[in-house]
Amino acid sequence: MKLLVKAPAKINLSLDVLYKREDGYHELEMVMTTVDLADRLELVDLEEDQIKIHSHSRFVPDDERNLAYKAANLIKTRFQIKRGIEITIEKNIPVSAGLAGGSSDAAAVLRGLNKLWNLGLTQQELAELGSEIGSDVAFCVYGGTALARGRGEIITPLSPPPSCWVVLAKPPIGVSTSEIFEKLQFTEVVHPNTSGMLKAIEENNYDEMCKNLGNALESVTLTHYPEVAALKRDMKRFGADAVLMSGSGPTVFALVQHDSRMQRIYNGLKGYCKQVYAVRILGKPVVSAN
Repeated sequence: MKLLVKAPAKINLSLDVLYKREDGYHELEMVMTTVDLADRLELVDLEEDQIKIHSHSRFVPDDERNLAYKAANLIKTRFQIKRGIEITIEKNIPVSAGLAGGSSDAAAVLRGLNKLWNLGLTQQELAELGSEIGSDVAFCVYGGTALARGRGEIITPLSPPPSCWVVLAKPPIGVSTSEIFEKLQFTEVVHPNTSGMLKAIEENNYDEMCKNLGNALESVTLTHYPEVAALKRDMKRFGADAVLMSGSGPTVFALVQHDSRMQRIYNGLKGYCKQVYAVRILGKPVVSAN
């Protein structure tokens, strides 16, 4: 049996780091939403007891380092499944970009195997499994728009944000999330107005959403990676309504409502940045399979 599953990217409309916890992790408060840029996964049920990963991207590992592999292995181990799965990943989301591409792939595998192997797990149960794999996986199981707290595993679904264009641009560099958190100085953190963002989404107010974009990790990434700061400046110069770095970077996104301005930003960035995408905010929960 074969199943096709979609794995959409996410952006952070708001990302706050509240404090460092006793377990070594950071306490987070994030407003995240999905966008119309997605990996596509094909899951094929196997008789033999093994996990096979295929991808056309040379940047995607095909072994236990892959989060999709980890998700399949977790399901197989936890529920003592003696069958195998072959996973083919069509990679459209940039790798190591702050867009949760790997986490979304893992969430898609959890949703897909739940259906393929008739496990009958609820969305919450899948999200709890996902939180064992990575901080963003629980959100990606739900998709749509949500407030994520704790390490990212405490999910409160929200209404979709105001509809608009999102222009994403990733400079040709990689950023280590753990490195950014290690360098974070709480005395220098600019905390975003999370309550203001939640109110803007609740009231479907685009201007207030733009006004309340914020990312506490920008103070670190922009200092150490001038390419990210330059992208932010250029997006504003090309006419974006609001600009923010997603996650720990290095991807930066611009929000804009008008098609002509979106095109101007896209064309301006495309002149020197290879990975540029103009997509819509999805904001609605993902469909488990198509």
